[in-house]
Amino acid sequence: MSVPTVLASDTLISAHAVDYLIIALYFGVVIGIGVMAKRQVSDSLDFFLSGRSLPAWVTGLAFISANLGAVEIMGMSANGAQYGLPSVHYFWVGAIPAMLFLGVVMMPFYYGSKVRSVPEFMRRRFGTGAHLVNSISFAVAQLLIAGINLFLLGSIVHALLGWPLWVALIVAAVIVLSYITLGGLSAAIYNEVLQFFVIVGGLLPLTLIGLHRVGGWDGLTSGIKDAAGANPDVVAPASQQLNSWPGQALTGFDSSFLSVIGIVFGLGFVLSFGYWTTNFVEVQRAMASNSISSARKTPIIGAFPKMFIPFITILPGMIAAVLVGEIADVKAGEKVAGGASGEGVAFNDALLYLMREVLPNGLLGLAITGLLAAFMAGMAANISAFNTVVSYDLVQQYVVKDRDDDYYLRIGRIATVAATAIAIFTATLASNFSNIMNYLQTLFGFFNAPLFATFILGMFWKRMSATAGWVGLVAGTASAVAVAFLSEDAFGSWSTGVIPIGGQGAAFVAAGAAFVVDIVLSVVVSLVTKPRDPAELRGLVYSETPREDLVDADEASYPWYRRTLPLAGIALVMVIILNVIF
Repeated sequence: MSVPTVLASDTLISAHAVDYLIIALYFGVVIGIGVMAKRQVSDSLDFFLSGRSLPAWVTGLAFISANLGAVEIMGMSANGAQYGLPSVHYFWVGAIPAMLFLGVVMMPFYYGSKVRSVPEFMRRRFGTGAHLVNSISFAVAQLLIAGINLFLLGSIVHALLGWPLWVALIVAAVIVLSYITLGGLSAAIYNEVLQFFVIVGGLLPLTLIGLHRVGGWDGLTSGIKDAAGANPDVVAPASQQLNSWPGQALTGFDSSFLSVIGIVFGLGFVLSFGYWTTNFVEVQRAMASNSISSARKTPIIGAFPKMFIPFITILPGMIAAVLVGEIADVKAGEKVAGGASGEGVAFNDALLYLMREVLPNGLLGLAITGLLAAFMAGMAANISAFNTVVSYDLVQQYVVKDRDDDYYLRIGRIATVAATAIAIFTATLASNFSNIMNYLQTLFGFFNAPLFATFILGMFWKRMSATAGWVGLVAGTASAVAVAFLSEDAFGSWSTGVIPIGGQGAAFVAAGAAFVVDIVLSVVVSLVTKPRDPAELRGLVYSETPREDLVDADEASYPWYRRTLPLAGIALVMVIILNVIF
């Protein structure tokens, strides 16, 4: 039984009744979780931080699921199709080390100070200037990134079900809105745990069946070598696609040395640490833990599944570039009609075309559900972080002070509705960018890189002043925007091409510039302005915080596999081994 023509007049993939049944069951469970979570929401702490009652394994999986959105899946499969194995750097260099650093070093500061958001931490350390700048920039970033998730979901639904894009955007936004508004962060987190398993369950069969169809790893490597040899002018050499280092296919640098520097410093340090250690979308999940020990272990537990996500995101893209004729033609430089947007096949369509090529009905429904779950996890994370910052860091701090808790809870729910509506608009902005990963990494360079510079300097240097806090943030963001304008294509037709680098390499350079400018200017300003009294910096600066404030006294009695440092050490060894192998 095929989908009724009225619903799917122009579909990329023909879904059947069983596929729709799987999708409907999933959405029923999602709404049910929101209704049940609402019964546990009695105050703003419950709504915004789940009452700090969740165990580490729940927050750890939610930590990863919040990041495993449509951008991650669609974008990384596109990168896999276009660049190959160098895309794993977004995980093994650009994620795991920063996640471990967050758990071991930074999480005690967040959890111990009992802040409700990263901007609130900035206020305590630097005062209202840096706090206001950070709150506004963070809120804007979440709306833009939520729009990316919403645009990709709309494209997926349009391609798979034939619904008009505007209908898909509105329906998806309403569903996400319903369960966040009902149950707040608890609903989002419990749904994210469910979504993690749905995502893996949907994409793992796609990878295994696709790898079998292409002839295993040997067949895949042979196909990549043949394509590279047939089109050397437009396709990266096979050696660059089948080895993660030095990653020139990804960075765009001619020099292997500069490519490694760009990956290690621009991606692995600035963008990665800037995202994972200061992005409240992620930190909020750990903040919902039931103890400081659980909070520290949240990103570390998440690191274990995270390091294997490339095998269900990047690898399918590589398979699609060999197995799917349309994607292979695009890689060869040809223009192919069709695609999810209807304006031509692109690398962003790699996963959808592979699903069409290899999945039978039933598994197709599970894969569609996995993509829908990925979108919902990402957008819900953006919206729940946005409503917390708007309620407490903007409204309570600067607009309406000293009101009862119920007032700010209502503000949070209103902010959720407003953010979802605005995300429909920002989704149209995202549609103007042909490469969604380029857009996303550029945004991270604008918002996360300068924040990380200010944050890390302020945490380890007590001399840094309040004035330096906000000046560094503004200057760092401005420098990243300037580099984007001077690059070849970071701002599309608005870019001038003065700096001869584009794509994701341009985002790495912009992030590096933001970090360096922020650090240098913050040091200079701090040396000519008055620092805070060291007595006020306990819990905010490493040197002024007693060790007992940074650890859970009970953790010493836990078995080794439940302690923070041994788990982090195991994860670090595993990711080093993966880098060596690939």
